Amino acid sequence: MGDPLAEYTARLQQQEQEIKSLSAEIESLKNPQNQSLSPRLEELRDENTKLKYRLNILKREGSAHCSKAMLNINQRLQEVFGEAIRASCPELDNPPLAVSPNQQAKFGDYQCNSAMAISQMLKAKGMKVNPREIAEKIIQNLPANELIQKTEIAGPGFINVHLEKKFVSKLLSNLLVNGVQPPPLDAKKRVVVDFSSPNIAKEMHVGHLRSTIIGESMCRLFEFLGYDVLRLNHVGDWGTQFGMLIAHLQDKFPDYQTICPPISDLQAFYKDSKKRFDEEEDFKKRAYQCVVRLQSKEPDFIKAWNLICDVSRKEFQRVYDCLDITLIERGESFYQDLMNEVVKEFDEKGMTQMDDGRKIVFAPGQSIPLTIVKSDGGYTYDTSDLAAIRQRIFDEKADIIIYVTDSGQATHFQVVFAAAQMIGWYDPKVTRVEHAGFGVVLGEDKKKFKTRSGDTVRLMDLLDEGLKRCMDKLKEKERDKVLTPEELIKAQKSVAFGCIKYADLSHNRSNDYVFSFDKMLDDRGNTAAYLLYAFTRIRSIARLANIDEATLRKAAETSEVVLDHEKEWKLGRCILRFPEILQKILDDLLLHTLCDYLYELATTFTEFYDSCYCVEKDRQTGEVVKVNMWRMLLCEATATIMAKGFDILGINPVQRM
Repeated sequence: MGDPLAEYTARLQQQEQEIKSLSAEIESLKNPQNQSLSPRLEELRDENTKLKYRLNILKREGSAHCSKAMLNINQRLQEVFGEAIRASCPELDNPPLAVSPNQQAKFGDYQCNSAMAISQMLKAKGMKVNPREIAEKIIQNLPANELIQKTEIAGPGFINVHLEKKFVSKLLSNLLVNGVQPPPLDAKKRVVVDFSSPNIAKEMHVGHLRSTIIGESMCRLFEFLGYDVLRLNHVGDWGTQFGMLIAHLQDKFPDYQTICPPISDLQAFYKDSKKRFDEEEDFKKRAYQCVVRLQSKEPDFIKAWNLICDVSRKEFQRVYDCLDITLIERGESFYQDLMNEVVKEFDEKGMTQMDDGRKIVFAPGQSIPLTIVKSDGGYTYDTSDLAAIRQRIFDEKADIIIYVTDSGQATHFQVVFAAAQMIGWYDPKVTRVEHAGFGVVLGEDKKKFKTRSGDTVRLMDLLDEGLKRCMDKLKEKERDKVLTPEELIKAQKSVAFGCIKYADLSHNRSNDYVFSFDKMLDDRGNTAAYLLYAFTRIRSIARLANIDEATLRKAAETSEVVLDHEKEWKLGRCILRFPEILQKILDDLLLHTLCDYLYELATTFTEFYDSCYCVEKDRQTGEVVKVNMWRMLLCEATATIMAKGFDILGINPVQRM
């Protein structure tokens, strides 16, 4: 049998030549009455479209075979069933395609549920066709492929799909030899993620925790998938509050120009200056003068502003170091000069109107306007956010822009995005601009998380408390007796910060969530503590059997991963769902899907390990008598996927804990 790729390419070229000559023939016909299309041309064009589609699939298959990347099985099945459905229902323009993993193993591995929806569409066109008949037709039209072992029709027209074991085994071997490789990108896209964004001169509090953790994880996902990511920290480093802070600095530390002021508690410094601003009229006037001189960029005032910003930056960095966060600071001050351009552009396009001294912009479909110039001539958050989105689209050349802030800002961003589209800065079909909102952090009383005195919880205090509680837990389990002091500290940081991140990421970000150290440090259930323990246990299996990395690598290259036992098969399939999970998160930006998957993988592994001996030992001596290498490879594949999942979530596992 010849090479199908070459065969289709030759047929395609031949047809395109024929189409060209027939098109030329039609062009040459001067009489408009003779210009009806040749039936042969229509037929060829139709066949040509089908051939191009088939050729693309063959090319993808070819690249999938030689690629080191993990295959997205669901996507591949959608391609196969998509072709079969189009061949079965040529009368439908856009027939529905629904392929998903099967929830019950006895019904197969995947399921195609398109037949019922197609039946409804045909009924609307006046054609009554039984869904089972449609399902049978789809199966008959399935193209030759490498991954389906058999199909069965169940119920009203569900198509159950059983995967080919040898193909699944090959995919696992590919994973073991090449590691977790992302699918190839059609084009390298530029992604801007705006997250964390605390305010200068204020401490980071628990409200900043979610934006920081969620944003970091999103960046890690995009980076792993090969995107060019710009991680931006849109700090609040400009505005009228700096007038009162600079005036207070001048009074408290008059020699600040030559001696660096010892401001250790910026929160208290801010509160004192705010109190004076509210109570002392002279101070208030001076604060306003300071704002004007800062905005005029007088050197002394810029120096005072920089001093205050630097104290804050050091505090923020302590939090970022603990949580392993990487960001580029680009605060509101960066966009000051760009705001003039924004206002000018809206004015020139006749999109502004005056309202009680303010300059406002109404975007289509939005009931609330944006205020781009205040009645006193100053700019607003609306102006700086418009300047930011404009800079990100035109200067950064962003293809995707994601704002990670609390859901309370959803309406604001909706109006900003609508205004940016109205003025023609971006087309949502080309540039993806999205607000990834999240709910608030609640205390165990289900109210907003506060200290006993009613203050907002400082983030650094929260992280320190996590470290303390984690060490207590490790000592309670007597881990301090088996781990070296260095290993104990590593385990403490891994579990404490891992649990805080995972507790956040494992909840649907749209919802509020209850912050509970007791729940997050519990090593039972869907927690980081459980997953980290499971991971170290999996990693220790090979170590205790005296199997080193080189032996595992050689086995991966030479041994087949046998999947005869039902628990081996279940684990193998679960491992290979990883690319599907990442694709889903890429689409909806909901990271709890990855947490749910890792928990499912860990529990599926436990089922496998309880049922299938990996290492067989002599009951008397405890000596290893037999190593089932294909099962050791399944252990290794599980750990490899878990490690990559942890990396995307920003969790650092340890070898011993």
